[in-house]
Amino acid sequence: MYVIIIISIVVLLIAAIFINAIQQHRRKQEAERRAEQAKLRNIIDETENVIAATANMPVSSRLVGILHNRALQALKSMHDIAGSADLKQRISSSEQAAATALSDTSPARTDFSLPENDKMIIQYIQAVKKLRIILRSEHSKGHIDSKVFMDEDKQLERLQVKVNVETLIKRGRAALQTNMYGSARQYFEKAKAALENQSPQDEYSASRLANLNEWLQEIQSNLKSVNEKDRAKKQEEERDELDELFAPKKKW
Repeated sequence: MYVIIIISIVVLLIAAIFINAIQQHRRKQEAERRAEQAKLRNIIDETENVIAATANMPVSSRLVGILHNRALQALKSMHDIAGSADLKQRISSSEQAAATALSDTSPARTDFSLPENDKMIIQYIQAVKKLRIILRSEHSKGHIDSKVFMDEDKQLERLQVKVNVETLIKRGRAALQTNMYGSARQYFEKAKAALENQSPQDEYSASRLANLNEWLQEIQSNLKSVNEKDRAKKQEEERDELDELFAPKKKW
């Protein structure tokens, strides 16, 4: 009798341990599933935000297609984890958008206008940086070949330089309007250095370097003129002091 009781207790303990192990394994799987879903959701949201930002950027349709394809792969992975009618609809829309963008053979846009305020400029620069990070990630995963990566990354690099240069020029021109020649010269010299570091030079770089050299020459002339006026004023003040010192004394 006691043997049966002991065996029953042992069996119950083993069953409890086994059930607990199964529950822990399921909880672990559920936690991993939720973590993977959160990761995929972040990829989708991040990519869709960047796609929206490209509407105001001179980027190629190929790059937009790469972004749509990134979102598409994440949506498909989400659907594999937990399928839903909403995900099926989003996958269909994303497939169509990716196909449309990748089949577009029109030349990449070249139009560029600097955002109006500093906050928007910062957001623009952050979007360009995010694009380069995504592009590098897609290349490392083997989703795009090396030539496409190098071509697109070079265009983004040039766009990033263009934003930085135009921002510096904007600030330099504003400093000139208030006769802050020293500050204006610093802004222009930084912009010039950024352009000179580009290789190879393009039409934009050549045009802007010509502008910057002209403005720097004007600043140099203005500073020389200001220094000459300061010297003349100082000499006049010293002359007045000498005249007063050696002037004939008045008799009372």
